[in-house]
This record gives sequence, C-alpha cells and structure tokens, in this order.
Amino acid sequence: MKIEKESLIGRRVPKLDAPERVTGRAVYIQDLVLPRMLHAAILRTDRVHARILSIDTSRAERLPGVKAVLTAKDIENVPFGFGKDNTPLKGDRVRCIRDEIAAVAADSEETARDACGLIRVTYEDLPPILTPAEALRDGAPLIHEAKGTNVPFTYDYAQGDVAVGEGESDIVVEETYRLPFITHCCLGTSGIAASFDARGDLTLFSVTQVPFLYARDMAAIVGVAPERVRVIQVTIGGGFGSKLDIYPYEPIAVHLARKTGRPVKLVFDRHEEFVASPTRQPTEIRIRAGAKRDGTFTFRDIDFVHDNGGYTSWGATTPFVMMQSFSSLYRVPHVRMRGRVVYTNNPYSGSMRGYGNLQATFAVESAVDLLAGKLGLDPLEIRLRNAQEAGETTGQGMVFRTCGLRECLTTAATRSGWREKRRATETDRPHVRRGIGMASMLHVGGGAKIYRSDGCGTILTVDDFCRVTVLTGSSEIGQGSETVLAMIAAEELGLPLDAITVVNNDTRITPWDVGVHASRTTFIAGNSVRLAARKAREKLLFAASARLKVPAEELDIRRATIVRAADGEPLEELGKVIRGLHFAKRSEVVVTEHYYEPPSVMQDRAFKGDVSASYAFGTQVAEVEVDLGTGVVKVLRMTAVHDIGRVLNRLGAEGQVEGGLVMGLGYALCEELLVDGGRVLNPSFRDYKLMTAPEVPPFDVTFVETLDPEGPYGAKGIGEAPAICTAAAVANAVRHATGGRFTALPLTPERVHRETHGR
Repeated sequence: MKIEKESLIGRRVPKLDAPERVTGRAVYIQDLVLPRMLHAAILRTDRVHARILSIDTSRAERLPGVKAVLTAKDIENVPFGFGKDNTPLKGDRVRCIRDEIAAVAADSEETARDACGLIRVTYEDLPPILTPAEALRDGAPLIHEAKGTNVPFTYDYAQGDVAVGEGESDIVVEETYRLPFITHCCLGTSGIAASFDARGDLTLFSVTQVPFLYARDMAAIVGVAPERVRVIQVTIGGGFGSKLDIYPYEPIAVHLARKTGRPVKLVFDRHEEFVASPTRQPTEIRIRAGAKRDGTFTFRDIDFVHDNGGYTSWGATTPFVMMQSFSSLYRVPHVRMRGRVVYTNNPYSGSMRGYGNLQATFAVESAVDLLAGKLGLDPLEIRLRNAQEAGETTGQGMVFRTCGLRECLTTAATRSGWREKRRATETDRPHVRRGIGMASMLHVGGGAKIYRSDGCGTILTVDDFCRVTVLTGSSEIGQGSETVLAMIAAEELGLPLDAITVVNNDTRITPWDVGVHASRTTFIAGNSVRLAARKAREKLLFAASARLKVPAEELDIRRATIVRAADGEPLEELGKVIRGLHFAKRSEVVVTEHYYEPPSVMQDRAFKGDVSASYAFGTQVAEVEVDLGTGVVKVLRMTAVHDIGRVLNRLGAEGQVEGGLVMGLGYALCEELLVDGGRVLNPSFRDYKLMTAPEVPPFDVTFVETLDPEGPYGAKGIGEAPAICTAAAVANAVRHATGGRFTALPLTPERVHRETHGR
C-alpha cells in the first residue's frame, strides 16, 4: 500500500507533558525530596529603609532541629544582579521590605520558620524614599551611596529630528500615563534545592528559565567553578519572566547546603511570593505625538521614569524593548526617547511577559486614539495610513522581512464588526454605554541579541527501533515548546509524534541555550531541532540508498518507512536500515547535532540595529459595556488577530493567545500590587484581584500567516505578543463608550466613576 505524505504542521496537538501534569506525576519543587534533605526559611526585614545595628541569632541556634543559621557576616556576601547592587543577605542596611536578614536550615520547614521568629534585629530607621520624584530631588539621600546617584541607568534614543517633525504637524497631543505594580501570580511559588556531592560539585534543582546563564552566574556568586555547577529544572509551575534572574533566596540555599553538608530546599509560601518575587515595574510615561491633517504621523517625544525599587533586576533593562515600540510601532520619522531608572525604597521589579512593552504600547496606542479624535479620523483609518509593510526598515534599523500589521488591522476590524459598532454607544439602559476600541503591537518574534550569542544547540539520536531522543538546550516552562520541538523532529524524520522524546532539563547533558525569553524558543530552538533532524534524515536516506541501490534524492521517509518519493511505494522499514548501519563492517550510530545562531545583530550604542531575526505583529479589538452609575466595565468580547509567521501547533498558539488575553485583561481592569509606604498591602489571592473564569469574555482568535523566510517552516514567536496590546484596546474602548480621559491602570470601578463624573 502506498504511503501518502502527511504533515503535523498546523494541526492541533495537545501538550505532550499534559498527562504528567494533570495526573499529579509531574515533580514540582514543592514535591522534591532528596536524601537527608533539610528545609530552609528566610527572615526578612520589617522595615522599608533602615540601618542594621545588631542581629542576635542565639535563640534560633538553640532551637531543636535547627542545623544552621546564617547572617551576612557568615558568608562571602558577593554582590550580584544587573547592577551588582544586591547581596544574598543584608548586614548593614535594608533598602526595601523584601530584604533578607538571616536564613535558617532545619529538619522541617515549620522549625526553620519558627527559628526565624526567634531572631532579634535592632534597627535605626532611615527616611524612606517612596517615589521617583522624591529620589530625583536635589539633595535627596542616596539609596546606594556607592553609586553616587539615585539614577543608575538612563536610556536616550533618537531618530530624525523631533523639532522638524513638530514643525510639520497640524495637530499635537500630549499626555502622561501612569502604570502600576503588578505581579506574575504563578501558581507554583518560587523555590530551589541545592546539594553538594562528595566531590564538591553543586547540583541545583531550580525553576529558572535560563539554566545555562543561571549556572554561570550562580557559580560566581557562591564561589564554585562554573563547570562544577549542574542545573536540573524541575517542572515549573509558571514563569512569565519571573524566573529570568537570580534572586537572593537561591544563593542563600547554596550557602546553607555548604554550611550543613546536606541538601537544602527553600520554598516560598504564598505571602512570601507576593512580597518577595519580582513585579512588573511601575512607570510614568509622558508622550507628545504629532500628525499631519491627513493622519500621517510626524513625531513622538517620550520621557519616562521607572521606579526601580531598592535593587536592580531585569526590570531596569525593559527600556531596551520599550523603545522599539516607541520608535517603530507604525511609521514615525522623528522620535526622541529619554528614560530614567530611579532607585526608591519600594520592591524591585524583574522581567514580565512583554518586558516593558505593555507599558510602552499603552502610551503609544492611547496617543494614537487621541490623534485620531483630534483629526476626526476613524482610529482604524489612522492606523492603516501609518502601518508598515514587509520589506521596510525602521529608523531604529529593524528589518521587517515579513509584516502582517495591515492584514491584522483589517481582519480584526472585519471580524469584530468595527465600522458598525463604532457608530453607536447607546444601549436600552440609559446608564449603560457600549464602546469598541483597538490597539496593535510590535514585538521581537525571533529572539533578541542582547548577548553575543542568541543561539540554541540540539543533539539528536535515533535508536534501532526508530525512537528519537532530542536533547535541546531550550527549556519547557509551560509554554509548549517541548511539543512544538517534537512536532518539528517528527515532521523532518517522517515519524509519528509518539516516537519522539524531548530531553530539556539538565545542563549536564543538554547543549547550550541562552534561555526562555524574547519569544525565541519556537524560532531559534525550532530551527536548531529542524536542522539537526534534517542531518539525521540525510544520513538515513544515504544509508537506505546504498542498501536499496536507489539514489537518495528519489527516496523519502514516511511513517517510519523508506518509500519512493514520487509515488509513496514502500521499499524498506526504517528500523532495518538503522540496524543495518549498526551491523555493517563500518558500524555507525545515528547521532547528529546542530547549533542555530539567528542572523540578528547586537544594537550599537545608539540602540540601533536589527536586534531580532523576525518581528511579530498583532491587533486586538475590545468591546465593552460601561455602567456610568457604578463605573463597572464589562468586556463583552475580544477579537485578537496575530501575525506569527506560520502556525505550527494551532492548539498551542491559541492557548498562548488566550492566556495572554487574560493577563492583559487583568492588567487593564483589576490587577495591582498595592504598595504604600514601601509595604505590600495585598499579599494574597484574596486581596490581589485576578480575572476569574466567569469574568473572561468570549475570544475570537485568528492568525495571519506571513511565512517568515528564516523561521522554522515560516513560524515566528508568539509567547509574549498576546498580552501586549490588550490593556490599550480596552482603555480605548472605555474612552469610546464614555468620552473619559483614562491615563492610569487598572480601570477599576472607582477610577472609571471618578473620570466619568468629573471627580
């Protein structure tokens, strides 16, 4: 029977690890048990800004079951982080409420926490600096005196001449937008287990998103040679960027393991996760923007301030991504951006899905609607007049080899019924108005070259019975990469999906990868797997050619069978070909490798250059109902259209968009980590408002397939994109419904009511 060529690409394939997760077999850090393992806890400060005068650990040390108590004086307290301004433990001064004063290892978690409660710390309070404005005042106290400033980082970018652009403008708008703290709310809290073996090698059971960088950086912090650090990723209960950095609790666990000579596990409880895990950084963005009478954009002038908190994590680097939307979301010839990252005594921020782009896009797309209103243009029309097309290079040097922005706009408008719904806001209830708003987004879709290499390695083996093992440096953090990579290997090798096993969680046996960030995994790891599998396919067809006396180019592999490519006629079982290689005079095994490095470049000192191998686009339309009496906003429907190159796993891509929409709706309507006086006021799911299933509206998800020439089978990244423009679309819809001026998130009933009633 002839065997037809079949393809997995574009099908709806469930996540391969789903059975492990839903049956409880998956091992999260909370489940991990090691022989002789101790449990750890951290004593955190109860002050926002203070000098430490003394720490008395004597009572904790005497508590039965306690094996070690550490303070800063007991370890080599190596500074770390993006700004090298944080340390595992604090010995002289605390700068924010999450600061770590001491740590305990004990026989049980309860004992470790009880011991922390017995430690006595004497402080001298210092005046806190709670806003960037306070920190920027002349003569303001320095939070890090060694830095000599409260502004550790500035970002200045320019293209064209803003003065020229303003002179060409028929209309100019200006507004300031204030975006809040929010947090990731991963269902799996942060945690680590650290263990030294008899040779002094260190194994870390970690939830990191960047295992190879993590091993290198951790080695420097704890004083272990990097080649002696092994990272094993346990199943991760949510990442969204929160596991991109190293945080103090991780080296603390290593120091306790070294001190006790036993494995040590440290896991946050939910309160600690809210107080001590990273956040999306609060930002104040002032934007001036202009346009000609016909709607052509002329300039953007942006000034923004990040609240950096007490220390520097990856949140301080988000302007690198923000400026891409400021400069290149639509055609804008003249752009100037000034960004300042400012120390305060608030909690510090890390990376979070979209990496600053949610804030930037909210400001840009709100300003676009303001321009449209001033010019009397439909918001759709003004966007279409300025939308880029494939082949363009932006002023920042980003090359749009594919660009489906115009198609995203028109498709979203058609599917949402934009033109009809834009004309009417009245309902049959006098106090209720309806509105419809849109927003678009631009984001990297093929990684971002912020290191010298943005590549990923793959080692692929095929055994005697056609089972394939893919060893990839890429990590699975719940996003479905394991499934997509298995699909790619199966596609190239003509094998069923269940013949593929992906190994991706152990730095001792997998090849190098830069980690999960910048929407890079499908694009970069996918290309690495595709090319390694292609090498294996070529080797197998060459062996089959010699065995069958048929030219290799006339053969194909389908359903684990060597067939004649022209008509699918079966010629030989693939397993026999492989075993024939093993038993030949010159025995061989089928092992291939490939390291894929994308053709992107590092940006220069002016932040210009083609930083990603590809760029993703999308448009979302929000339909809302606003009760003017209460200020309650109800989202009736979200239409999301995203250009992701080619859809590889439709089920996985839809899941990414739906998850991103829910995160974006939370940012728009209800999520805010309330920080007052430097303290977190709502550190629980009871008080931190997430979107729940009954509040999630119907989603209409569609993909524009632009077939990227560099992506695997034409694919681009989708991980971050769906969350980026949701809040802007919702705010524009609420503005359409009410005529209000909404410059801050979330759009709580109180905020909407105040704005619509002029108070």
